Amino acid sequence: MADAALRLTTLAEELLNTPFPVRLRAWDGSESGPPDGPVLVLRHRRALRRLLWQPGELGLARAWVAGDIDVEGDLYTALDRLSGIVWERDGDGVSPRDPRLLAAARTLIELGGALPPPRPPVEEARRRRGGPHTKWRDRQAISHHYDVGNPFYELVLGPSMVYSCAYWDEAASLEDAQREKLDLVCRKLGLREGERLLDVGCGWGSMAMHAAREYGVTVTGVTISREQAAYARKRIAEAGLTDRIEIRVQDYRDVKDGPYDAISSIGMAEHVGAVRYLEYARLLHGLLKPGGRLLNHQIARRPEKDEGAYRVDPFIDRYVFPDGELSPLGRTVSLLEEAGFEARDVESIREHYALTLRRWVANLETNWEQAVRLTSFGRARVWLLYMAACALAFEHNRIGVNQILAVKTAEDGDSGLPLRARTWN
Repeated sequence: MADAALRLTTLAEELLNTPFPVRLRAWDGSESGPPDGPVLVLRHRRALRRLLWQPGELGLARAWVAGDIDVEGDLYTALDRLSGIVWERDGDGVSPRDPRLLAAARTLIELGGALPPPRPPVEEARRRRGGPHTKWRDRQAISHHYDVGNPFYELVLGPSMVYSCAYWDEAASLEDAQREKLDLVCRKLGLREGERLLDVGCGWGSMAMHAAREYGVTVTGVTISREQAAYARKRIAEAGLTDRIEIRVQDYRDVKDGPYDAISSIGMAEHVGAVRYLEYARLLHGLLKPGGRLLNHQIARRPEKDEGAYRVDPFIDRYVFPDGELSPLGRTVSLLEEAGFEARDVESIREHYALTLRRWVANLETNWEQAVRLTSFGRARVWLLYMAACALAFEHNRIGVNQILAVKTAEDGDSGLPLRARTWN
């Protein structure tokens, strides 16, 4: 009798005290749940063993990456409906001592078996050694995320090769919106011909090239991804900008050749970590001349009731950004001020990132077969889930992204900013 789907939805509803939000189809062909909307497909009973051995989000993520579970229909709708039972229960789930958990485990064993415990997909980051955010460990984490092949990133990001939030208006293309974001950063920094710009975490060189070409500055870009650096140098040479741009494979902690007139840090500070953030801010402050500006473009999370209880999302940590951390906006501004900066402007562009991510998802889906060939089936699925889930997180204000303009104000109090500073808009 094919009844796996009904047994599983019944079990979930008993544990969660809420109707199962999507239709479920099991490997035996059975279906249960709401008749409308997307379908969560359990393609293999191995998915249950993954949940048995690793309950919660990480078990589900492993099943998704391995292809043991899938979604038919709109992925955004499925994730939106499932988010209420996977990500947003705020501690009101089942107690570890609840006898229903033992009954649930028995059902999972009966339907999926207990042995052997499935191995994690090969795309999962290896176990890390030593404390987080040492230079060696940071190099490993960055390599896991960025050194998956530049052609793959070309498919997802498009010709701009900008891997951060674009800046949109209603009619913009992704390329236009990314160009506008780069120009917005340059305008906020007040770049002038002949000045020196340090681009921390320079990626594939797009910010450096825009600043050098459009504003006539000399740029030093640093990254610890060798693949990014090689790609950026090639683009810069082809654009005839090698006399104005230097790309280094270098940790930001090793930059010693200040002072710079301005520093851009776009989508890099999420890798720094709470234990290193004040050091990061002080180092950048020390690299600026008096009156120099920092534009820090960074994803933020909502504050926790108990900040000590904050934990990195397990899927993101194992598959996307090993050791990546998010902080609340207020904490970031406070640390920049503690390092000596004067915070002059904060702009939230949260909705812009949701739009950007949806474009990246569309690019990936359009080029799905090629993306799989360039990386792997599992890696492509990591990116699909990650970007779609993040788009929803930005839309629902679970996370945000902010541009913080900070100044190394001169001793006499001169910030170098006009009285009405927001002329960049």
